[in-house]
Amino acid sequence: MTVTLSTKYQIVLPEELRRAHDFKPGMKFAFIEDGESIRLVPVRGMKSLRGFLKGRLKDSDVGREEKDRPL
Repeated sequence: MTVTLSTKYQIVLPEELRRAHDFKPGMKFAFIEDGESIRLVPVRGMKSLRGFLKGRLKDSDVGREEKDRPL
């Protein structure tokens, strides 16, 4: 899949990618340089992160030291 940089330095994300990743107009993205490549990463707001760990922490194998537990 390839895209073309416009004269206004804009890139249009193909519809297939927009649907697969649920990209919406107005979303923000971070560009991360990785050697000779660039990664485009969606910046998610705090509200969208609410509950994303639900059910994952109770099965965690990360233990806590006795001294770290509340009194």
